[in-house]
Amino acid sequence: MVRLHRLSCPQGSILHTVTMPSAIDELDARLLRLLEEDPHVGVLGASRALGVARGTVQSRLDKLVRRGAIRSFAPQVDPAGLGYPVMAFSTLEIRQGTRDGQVMDHLRTIPEVLEAHTITGSGDVMIRLVARDNGDLQRVIDLIDGHPLVARSSTVICLSTPIPFRTMPLVEPAASAAGR
Repeated sequence: MVRLHRLSCPQGSILHTVTMPSAIDELDARLLRLLEEDPHVGVLGASRALGVARGTVQSRLDKLVRRGAIRSFAPQVDPAGLGYPVMAFSTLEIRQGTRDGQVMDHLRTIPEVLEAHTITGSGDVMIRLVARDNGDLQRVIDLIDGHPLVARSSTVICLSTPIPFRTMPLVEPAASAAGR
């Protein structure tokens, strides 16, 4: 069941939020775990490992991709392995009365900016960025701050990542919710 909600936002725009069914079943969960553990398994290998038909695995993969549960089959590239071992997070404050689209366009031109999120709180945008060293980090921050609509930024350097980005802990609760 898909529900589309319309919410009024400032400046007359409309925000659309989509409520998707969160239900995946145990087979979907087993398939996702297998792909996490062995990304090279392939459809035939997955069907053997899971004890189901190849067509079933392909159908489940197609469904998970259509729903957006699987966003990519691309490799996970580690910036440190490419020579960018310094990771930092910056909060940007955008000049009031402007739209952040121009700032986002600017951020897209900076290869070291890995992510950008609009946020609530004291800032407007949170970005994750990488650099070759601290001097290079200063260069990247100067590029970001150089945009005329960026009023202020605050940057913190990541010292370690004890819990890297992960989604697999969400698989079990999603599969369990489907069984209720």
